[in-house]
Parts: sequence; structure tokens; C-alpha cells
Amino acid sequence: MITAETERLLEPQQQELVLAVIQGAPVMALPQDLYIPPDALEIFLEAFEGPLDLLLYLIKRQNLDILDIPIAEITRQYMAYIELMSELRLELAAEYLVMAAMLAEIKSRMLLPRPASSEESEEDPRVELIRRLQEYERYKQAAEDLDSLPQVGRDLFTTVIKMADYQNERPEPAVDLKELLLALKDVLTRAEMYTHHRVQLEPLSVRERMTRVLESLKGDAFISFSALFTIEEGRMGVVVTLLAILELVKES
Repeated sequence: MITAETERLLEPQQQELVLAVIQGAPVMALPQDLYIPPDALEIFLEAFEGPLDLLLYLIKRQNLDILDIPIAEITRQYMAYIELMSELRLELAAEYLVMAAMLAEIKSRMLLPRPASSEESEEDPRVELIRRLQEYERYKQAAEDLDSLPQVGRDLFTTVIKMADYQNERPEPAVDLKELLLALKDVLTRAEMYTHHRVQLEPLSVRERMTRVLESLKGDAFISFSALFTIEEGRMGVVVTLLAILELVKES
């Protein structure tokens, strides 16, 4: 018996292919809440021709009587489908194996005679089919949602950018000769303030002071000019240090 919902599915639509045949009537469009994989198992029976997903959908909504469905023929067609899909979509074939087993179990339970006392208390075997189909639909929807997420290599493509060698060069301070002379005068004045008596100092070597300046400049921090000599060296230390710096600039 074809219900009103089935008749709605059977309404022809222009320029559309026949997706299934239910009791001789063509189905031109699938229900909006039903998803059928591209490689779905096609069943060809006397009362139904089309995807097994649609057959289960109609049984679930009681648009088709499961007693009219030959389970043995579904099993035969399923075995042929397994041979075809064994090297292509084995996971899809496994899903249909569960569906076919469920149909066989439900039909066998409905065909077996039941005592009159247990007819009311025993649960309709189609309820379990509906529950499993709903669970199957949830997993299938979750798989579709995951597949719609961006995937690396399909929707997203990574790239590697090689950064050019970068050296942080420290700019030289903008100092003219006048500022240099003023700084020298200030240093000489401060050195004179600490000179109280004459002490015979060891002669200072410009070459040794050049080595000392280079050792002091090995770090990254700035070093003031006054840090390159000691107060005890007096003016001679200032002059020798300045000559060492000028000589280094000249040689560089």
C-alpha cells in the first residue's frame, strides 16, 4: 500500500532522472532528510528498485511493509556488491552488511508465530531497526560534518618561506670633531681634579692600549671613553687611550 508520503516522493519532476521505483512507480526526488552515498548499494526487487538506504527509510516510516521484501534476494545482491566493492569502499560495504542483517532478523521475527499472550508485551522488532537507523544517520551526519571542515592538502596548503639573512647592525653615533674635542677637554679636566702629587708612572704603550681597547669592545654593550683608562693614569692615560682609538680607526 502506498501512503501519501510515498506518493509525494513519486511525483515526477521535469528533467530529473529516476532515482528509484516503488511498486512500479518512479521516484524522481529523494527526501530532504535522507543522504545516500555516491556508491550506495542498489537493490532490485519486485516491489522496490533503488538504494538500500531509501528502502530502509521507507520501512522506517512504514511506507513499505517489510513482509513484502524478499530478504534472500537482498542477500544475494549484497554478496555481488561485496565482490565489487571489496577493493574500493570496504567500509561502505560493511555498513550495508549490518543493514541487511537487521532486515533479515526483523522479518524472521515477524514471520515466526507468537503466542497470543505475548503479542501485546513483545516489542515491535521494527523499533530496533528505527533506533539503529537513527544512530546510523547521526554517525553519517557527523562524518559529513567532519569532511566539510578544512583539510590540509585539500583546502589548506602550507608553504615554507626562507627568511633572508638579517644582521642587526648598530649605527655609529653621529659625533663631529667639535663634540669630540669638548669631551676630551671634559675628561682632562676631571683627570686634573684627581691629580694631587706627582708620581713617576710607568710609560704607557699605545699598542698595548689598542689591545686593551679591542678587548673591552668585544661585548655588545656601549662603553664610555672614561672606562678605557683609570684615574691614576692621569692625562697620560687619556692621551694614550685617545691615540689608541684613533690608530684603531685608522687601521680599520
